[in-house]
Amino acid sequence: MRIFVTGASGWIGSALVPELLDAGHRVVGLARSDASAAALTTAGADVVRGTVDDLDVLAGAAAASDGVVHLAFKHDLAFTGDFQGAAEADRRAVDTLGEALAGTGRPFVLASGLVGLKPGRLSSERDMPAVDGSPVSIRSATATALLALASRGVRSSAVRLSPTCHGEGDKGFMATLVAIARDKGVSGYIGDGANRWPAVHRLDAARLFRLAVEKAPAGTALHGVAEEGVPIRDIAEVIGRHLDVPVVSVAPEAAVEHFAWLGRFLALDSPASSTLTRELLDWQPTGPGLLDDLDKGHYFRTPATTS
Repeated sequence: MRIFVTGASGWIGSALVPELLDAGHRVVGLARSDASAAALTTAGADVVRGTVDDLDVLAGAAAASDGVVHLAFKHDLAFTGDFQGAAEADRRAVDTLGEALAGTGRPFVLASGLVGLKPGRLSSERDMPAVDGSPVSIRSATATALLALASRGVRSSAVRLSPTCHGEGDKGFMATLVAIARDKGVSGYIGDGANRWPAVHRLDAARLFRLAVEKAPAGTALHGVAEEGVPIRDIAEVIGRHLDVPVVSVAPEAAVEHFAWLGRFLALDSPASSTLTRELLDWQPTGPGLLDDLDKGHYFRTPATTS
């Protein structure tokens, strides 16, 4: 298949491109910069220049492809305070891609999220997110709209990713926690730190996206989860040990002051199962667990920034 991938040079995309190519697919990647275009060309992919705001480019590339994987999201905008703006741009892109694929029966796979799906209990692929008008729920509503494209002749599926998709080179939540601990001189968690986050290794996530575009049934929610729930305190303890700093509890009311934008998410208890995903697609994660990956040391070699 000729697969159009947005975010193709990003964290998961740069692992998905070789995964798709090795499986015999042709990849067309969206590139917003010369550096991204060069990386995709080197990897063996074709390039379409543009951004997720270039809706005509998205529509044309989708119409010319046998399937779409939409990974791009304005994380830089979201993590600097405008999550709503990032989520609204994502919705416009998804609506455009969906319209281009309507009636074709072709696959359309979306990267979505798991945090806050069913707080405090183990969520499954059958659970649907609440849409309450909050900025985070805007992205959830986009995933729901994507799944509804099944009724319009699109083989749509949403991969709900663990909040930490870890691995060497990660610049996401784990790298941010390390940077905050280095800056503050303590490795913190909120409250008693017993709240849990699911986790998945980047290479396992890439394989899941490839399986989804190949054979996920229309209207399917999938969970990119290798570990159902890793306690945040356990994460803080590994970080504290590697940085040789104290591990401390941060009061909930001080979370945003201490953790900046991450403070809004870090206290959420969001364990999740991937049993149905594994059974449906024969997906078996093989990468290291989050704590083992942290213990490899690569998160601590180069100081990260919190901005």
